[in-house]
Amino acid sequence: MQPENYSVMQAGNGKPIKLWTRGVPVEDDAKKQLQNIAQLPFIFKHVAVMPDVHLGKGSTIGSVIPTLGAIIPAAVGVDIGCGMMAARTSLTANDLPDNLHGWRSAIERAVPHGLSRTRGGRDKGSWENTSANVDIQWAELLPEFEAICAKHKILKNTNNHKHLGTLGTGNHFIEVCLDESQNVWFMLHSGSRGVGNRIGTHFIELAKKDMEKFYIQLPDKDLSYFPEGTEHFNDYVQAVSWAQDFARRNRDLMMQNVVAAIRAISPKPFTADVEAVNCHHNYVQREHHFGHNVLVTRKGAVAAWPGQMGIIPGSMGAKSFIVRGKGQEEAFCSCSHGAGRTMSRTAAKKRFNVADQITATQGVECRKDADVIDEIPMAYKDIDAVMAAQADLVEIVHTLKQVVCVKG
Repeated sequence: MQPENYSVMQAGNGKPIKLWTRGVPVEDDAKKQLQNIAQLPFIFKHVAVMPDVHLGKGSTIGSVIPTLGAIIPAAVGVDIGCGMMAARTSLTANDLPDNLHGWRSAIERAVPHGLSRTRGGRDKGSWENTSANVDIQWAELLPEFEAICAKHKILKNTNNHKHLGTLGTGNHFIEVCLDESQNVWFMLHSGSRGVGNRIGTHFIELAKKDMEKFYIQLPDKDLSYFPEGTEHFNDYVQAVSWAQDFARRNRDLMMQNVVAAIRAISPKPFTADVEAVNCHHNYVQREHHFGHNVLVTRKGAVAAWPGQMGIIPGSMGAKSFIVRGKGQEEAFCSCSHGAGRTMSRTAAKKRFNVADQITATQGVECRKDADVIDEIPMAYKDIDAVMAAQADLVEIVHTLKQVVCVKG
């Protein structure tokens, strides 16, 4: 490891912060947030920062936070288990129809997406009637969910069963992409949906109450934590692990439905199990680093162990990458989870218009209306600069360019 591959920022009496951000912007507010994290007494060794870093709620997006004896619910966030899945098909660019609107429509029909808040009505982003595949997966998730709800009854009445196998809103997407050899890929991005959001929100509030009870002062209340061995620590570990399992199954089910939808309209039979990747980028798990067993929280970061495959998506008008981890221990074997925002959703909507969105997504079959301007490519960092900054963390295996993008 050559020191020039990352820079080091100090945080007062806290642990060092190592940043893989050469050539990409890092906002001052994000730096301050990272310093707050690094000064927590249970941070192990240092905080690692990925090149897509930007300000988040409580904890910085694009950060890898190793801890000993404590866990920070807001560092995982409320989109627990959010992540990516990609599958390479046996189709090529020559097999695509001249007009891709039919493919986009087929995917939109196959996977509930978006959100509608109607009093007493069904959320359009959930199933009206779940399929047998969804029911089978939910039956496997249900026993532990009921055990969690027995201790935290507020989690029971959430969107859970009917959100399994659905996309959501915001930066969640389903795409059809072409790689450098003109092979067709399906790629999607989503997490643990309504139930994961409720789990995250509930335990973040519990952690804040525990800090008040124990008279613990913090630079940011969203950095409230559970000490290991306490009741809420154990409950949170159980709940967050369950939500991460839900998220992985959610992506699996969506991918099955995307493949089935395209098979139903494609004149050419194809396989879609040539190469599949399914990885979280908002999660916590126990890992071994520098001779110690630690809890590693990746908020907007992907595990990149030696040889491990991962996905780093760009914005809806840019490239995405299938990568192989290099196992860089100084980064706790991690890499970025995407390009990273350079401006808030509100700022993007104020700065850009529909004409800008149409220009930025030229050649992509996707929504080009006012409701998706917050996802315009110019609101994100340059994905090529992000990849250059983490050249010692991953190697690029495939470069993908989307031709269809479905947003919630």
